[in-house]
Amino acid sequence: MKGSILLSVLCLGILFTSCIPHKDTYYFQTKDVAVDTTQLLVEKQKPYRVQINDILSIRVKSLDQETVQILNPVGDENLNASSSERAYFDGFTVDVHGNIRIPTLGYINVLGFTTEEIQKMIEEKLLEEQFKETANIFVTVKLAGLRYTASGEVGSTGTQTLFQERVNVFEALANAGDITEFGDRKDVLIIRQYPQGQRIHHLDLTDVKVMKSPFYYIQPNDMIYVKPLKEKALGAGSNFMENLGSVVTILSLVTTSILLFTRL
Repeated sequence: MKGSILLSVLCLGILFTSCIPHKDTYYFQTKDVAVDTTQLLVEKQKPYRVQINDILSIRVKSLDQETVQILNPVGDENLNASSSERAYFDGFTVDVHGNIRIPTLGYINVLGFTTEEIQKMIEEKLLEEQFKETANIFVTVKLAGLRYTASGEVGSTGTQTLFQERVNVFEALANAGDITEFGDRKDVLIIRQYPQGQRIHHLDLTDVKVMKSPFYYIQPNDMIYVKPLKEKALGAGSNFMENLGSVVTILSLVTTSILLFTRL
């Protein structure tokens, strides 16, 4: 009898300790002071500097468009391809040496430069080698989509591409199906590529101050990893009712076993 009481107490303890706390499941909490309106100055995003494996979209316009036609991708060849596929085939990939290869211009090193700096670089090179200022050369350089990878406790793992200039971590996760109920929102990892190698940055998405983090906006080739909560490893339910069902099942099995043994 004492054993069954002890087991019941243990089951009840599991019931109340294995549920995922409500405060760990929602974003933008004001953890210091409770206020009705929270105003935060988002960290000013520094201009992105091109890295190895980035894909650049380059367009050149002129008064005489035929003279710059070789510099622009053929628009009709891959009409059936997706936007990301077109970017891969028509764009300019930064190689391991930080170079891109442009028709008639050859190799240009773009590693560590912003897209605006690359625009000016190409314009100056075209005017110096091929055109006069009267040609009114206009160059546009953009990243061919913001590509990142989401893994761990997210709805849809894998590599995603968004065709936006800026994407914050919440938008990136929402595009990947958001964090599951067993994902650790307090310690989301951003694995970022730098010229010196990769670094891991930690974000607490439950804290509203995350918007002030320099890693709030993701960058091309970022990897976002969401760790599982310990409750998942224990096989526990995510809420009170799920755990209650588990405890009732365990108690029923224990009670049935005790009755069978006492009748023998």
